[in-house]
Amino acid sequence: MPQEFLVVARPDLQRARAEWLAALGDERRLSALTVEAYERDTRQFLQFLTGHCGGAPGLAEVRELRPADLRAFLAFRRANGAGARTLGRGLAGVRSFLRFLERRGLINAAAASALKAPRAPRGLPKPLTAVDARKVVSGDMQLAEEPWIAARNAAVLTLLYGSGLRIAEALGLTGADFTGKGPTALRITGKGGKMRLVPVLPVAAEAVAEYRRLCPHHLAAEAPLFRGARGGALQPAVIQREMKRMRSALNLPETATPHALRHSFATHLLARGGDLRAIQELLGHASLSTTQVYTAVDTARLMEIYDAAHPRA
Repeated sequence: MPQEFLVVARPDLQRARAEWLAALGDERRLSALTVEAYERDTRQFLQFLTGHCGGAPGLAEVRELRPADLRAFLAFRRANGAGARTLGRGLAGVRSFLRFLERRGLINAAAASALKAPRAPRGLPKPLTAVDARKVVSGDMQLAEEPWIAARNAAVLTLLYGSGLRIAEALGLTGADFTGKGPTALRITGKGGKMRLVPVLPVAAEAVAEYRRLCPHHLAAEAPLFRGARGGALQPAVIQREMKRMRSALNLPETATPHALRHSFATHLLARGGDLRAIQELLGHASLSTTQVYTAVDTARLMEIYDAAHPRA
């Protein structure tokens, strides 16, 4: 196991943590990305406790935790550059672990329940303009030298913008999802196992078909649709890196990320009169309040236009 993934803890705590991580995926059906984040958060917590307690912690040390100990952990993470949102998510992972131990009768998790998560400032999504979004997804604008890789990048980015997919959802598609001329809709399993149906625009189906035509690797029905240069499953970091290159080439802001294309999908639909409830369903948001943030983006953009154009502004 690489050094960065070593967990410093006594055997009893290591075993309990391994059982908890297994339960997250098997019983609670959390996404692989969420389980990975919780694993990382609790690993950092145990590394902190090693210094805080003067040695590798076990269940006995966790049993003695007080709210002040958890506040010390948050202060430690903040001192190392973690923002309020990261701290809140990290505390959620630690709470989940401690409550699992409590349900097993191993500890009392009152200390975790008594601590409030830091309040994260709610920033507005940063969508691209419609003109910039069209440039980013265009096959002609891709920077990769290999034609099939350029076609692959264009297909992935078009799905993010045209269907509002998260990057993990796009890269989770298989060969069976796109056969023949391609589907008109996709059944997507999003966060928390929530299922939704999203449309596939003709331009997106065409982009995927062009990628399939050029791809040198066999795209089996049950295997990942999008492949890396060596034929393995395409990783999100590759698309993020390509987007960074495009930002530089097209003089786009730092906020122009793959996820910003999902924001652009929602914002541009809303600006064209899209129904908020329908957009909620397309994005797979559990709560309408999560989707309503895009109304603030639209209002902010209108005020920018007003301030720039009105003679009395």
